[in-house]
Amino acid sequence: MKRINILLIFFFAFATVAAQNSQSETEQSVVARTSLPSFGMLIDENNVISAAEMSEKYGGMKAADTVQTKFVATVTDVCQSKGCWMRLELQDGQETMVRFKDYGFFMPKDIKGKEVIVNGLAFVEEMSVKDQKHYAKDGGKSDEEIAKITAPKKTLGFEADGVLLKD
Repeated sequence: MKRINILLIFFFAFATVAAQNSQSETEQSVVARTSLPSFGMLIDENNVISAAEMSEKYGGMKAADTVQTKFVATVTDVCQSKGCWMRLELQDGQETMVRFKDYGFFMPKDIKGKEVIVNGLAFVEEMSVKDQKHYAKDGGKSDEEIAKITAPKKTLGFEADGVLLKD
């Protein structure tokens, strides 16, 4: 009986190490495919759509619709408190508000105007007045601009699980 227990412990330890090595090799292969600064989950530059294509996808969505995607766009605004959200430019003056999965990572505060590749879940929602004012304050808007926010609005949202910062 003692030998069986020892054998089981050895087997589980071996299986755990093998699983960790497999995951590490996968992460290393993703890192090897990109030299861009990465935030959150490791992603690569493959299968990326443009901001214009993403704008078209959003155009066909209704509130509560979601789609898993990866796209490239220019940063128009970043949370100046912590880097906990950013806005990305789409087509025809549209923007999408990007938040980070499980509040698990933050972006540098000085990336306005830079291109990023985001991977995650796109969705359409209605943003409350309270949330709009909160984000406006985080974005450094004036009290006068914040006071003008009086009605909920349809917003294009994105929950990113990984981001690559392009130079």
